[in-house]
Amino acid sequence: MRILVVEDEHRIAQTIKKGLEQERYAVDTAYDGINGYDLAAAEDYDVIILDRMLPEMDGMMICKKLREHKNHTPILMLTAKSQTSDKIDGLDAGADDYLTKPFSFEELLARIRALSRRPKQTLNDIYSVGDLTLSTRIFRVSRGSKIIQLSSKEFSILEYLMRNTGKVITKQQIIDHVWDFDADVLPNTVEVTIRNIRKKIERPFKNAKPIIKTVRGFGYTI
Repeated sequence: MRILVVEDEHRIAQTIKKGLEQERYAVDTAYDGINGYDLAAAEDYDVIILDRMLPEMDGMMICKKLREHKNHTPILMLTAKSQTSDKIDGLDAGADDYLTKPFSFEELLARIRALSRRPKQTLNDIYSVGDLTLSTRIFRVSRGSKIIQLSSKEFSILEYLMRNTGKVITKQQIIDHVWDFDADVLPNTVEVTIRNIRKKIERPFKNAKPIIKTVRGFGYTI
């Protein structure tokens, strides 16, 4: 999952980024409203964490502009203001949820998980394809009764493919969702990682159907 953090206080932004990366999210950061809006409008994110008070362009304006341009990425707005009217203003501007500073990192994670479920209307944190099961809450993959150990990037790619079951996902889409904006990733890296995933979720199960299919010239699908 890929998240954008727009927060002008560098210490807070870096703390959130570090914590989310430890939870296996890919995270981009922006420290002012204009850069934040440009990233949000140009890139494909699963959740945007947006501070209300920002230099150049405030969070309210970013929300309004994104919604006006039909960008429906879930937005969690952060603010030091706790008045009910301030929260209503943020929600009316297009934010999906509101978190008042200071907040616990555990609550932030819970809000992110809730927001990430909304667009796909997922009912829980478990994705299943045949006898393959992936849990985003405990970061566990199993096929039948066998637990499968995946690296962080392998897990993220498999999760992204399983969240989009039935769709053909290109290598560039995988790069955009699994690695952050500054990462220098070649398409071959995706091929190698997919190959490693297949070794773990398919090869040991000789009598089972393959999970990941290559659509030649386009990408991959489950």
